Amino acid sequence: MPLGWLYCGIAGLRRWCYQVGVFKVSRVSVPVIIVGNITVGGSGKTPLVVWLAQHLNSRGLRPGIVSRGYGGHDSKGPIQVRPGHDPAEVGDEPVLLARRSHCPVAVGRNRYATAQLLISTLQCSVIIADDGLQHYSLHRDIEIEVLDGNRRYGNGRCLPAGPLREPKWRAKNVDIHVCNGAPKENEIGMNLRATEAVKLGSDSQRRPLTDFQGQTVHAVAGIGNPGRFFEMLEQQGIDVIEHPFGDHFRYLPKDIDFADDRPVLMTEKDAVKCENWAGPNHWYVPVEAEPDQTLIELLKHRLQDDPNGQKTT
Repeated sequence: MPLGWLYCGIAGLRRWCYQVGVFKVSRVSVPVIIVGNITVGGSGKTPLVVWLAQHLNSRGLRPGIVSRGYGGHDSKGPIQVRPGHDPAEVGDEPVLLARRSHCPVAVGRNRYATAQLLISTLQCSVIIADDGLQHYSLHRDIEIEVLDGNRRYGNGRCLPAGPLREPKWRAKNVDIHVCNGAPKENEIGMNLRATEAVKLGSDSQRRPLTDFQGQTVHAVAGIGNPGRFFEMLEQQGIDVIEHPFGDHFRYLPKDIDFADDRPVLMTEKDAVKCENWAGPNHWYVPVEAEPDQTLIELLKHRLQDDPNGQKTT
């Protein structure tokens, strides 16, 4: 607990230093939307970033996504991420985002320089910063917090005494609160929908999840909250043998080889790292974020077209 108090104090002091100008905050020429949370562990940020990019693209904007590229060897950056990039080089989530969003994605430790890359070379008109709430060096126009509806803020304490990256009061300063689950007051609800399984290495081969009902499968999840993935499969009537791994886990072939003929279902984030040695029984389960209509209305009012055709908040 004393270490948690110290962590909270340092986090609060760091934020204050950016607010008063001790540390520099850099602004880019287009709006920046931050998607993140103040807790550790999976809450559904990546599916929401994909949804957000697709939504903004459908409105005629050109969104670009910046990420830290956690787990990648070459993520010092800035580097533009291609759908065929090796996750070991740029991180698993950026590769997934590049494949699913169909929008420009770049990784780098310096998020301002990474955003500038997307603006100057690919003419992006809005930047989405994945997992960027604590990266204060990049000015933000809209902050979106994604909250796990089941775990929420846990015991309300900072690391290592609890799950918080920043003091709980930080959430009061966020513009939009999206709850993955049942929302409370001033929160926007979001569900994650999964309807099919896709064969690793062959996106054209797909099966409804209902095909696995009543079967026993191996379920692999190296995400922030593996239990959410296992629970989702069980709710589909699937008998699950759980294989949880740490977030951003670097798989070896032996980690997904269970010496039997049972199907192996994994998250899409795991699939980008396992597809090179997948067998005929390996499938991944993509999820789609479905936020309430309220989020669309909020974004519509916060992002407007100016007379020169530029996108502003």
